[in-house]
Amino acid sequence: MSAVLSVAISVTLGLYALAMILGALRVFRGPTAQDRVLALDFIYAVGMLVMLVLAVRYDSEMYFEGALLMALFGFVGTVALAKFLLRGEVV
Repeated sequence: MSAVLSVAISVTLGLYALAMILGALRVFRGPTAQDRVLALDFIYAVGMLVMLVLAVRYDSEMYFEGALLMALFGFVGTVALAKFLLRGEVV
């Protein structure tokens, strides 16, 4: 791996960590439940991006599968929370 790519990956992971911290602050301090659900969805998306960057860094296909599972679980979780906020029940 080239030095430029290594530095770019390190900077990207640092910025993603900052984004996740800001998202976690929104989860804990969000004024409404909808803001908290949106922040959780944002954290899922950033986590998936972290997995994809790690896949490039370590040249491993397992991270791609993990990112796919994270995207699926994030979508299902967001839909379930949104349905709960609208109706008060998930099923």
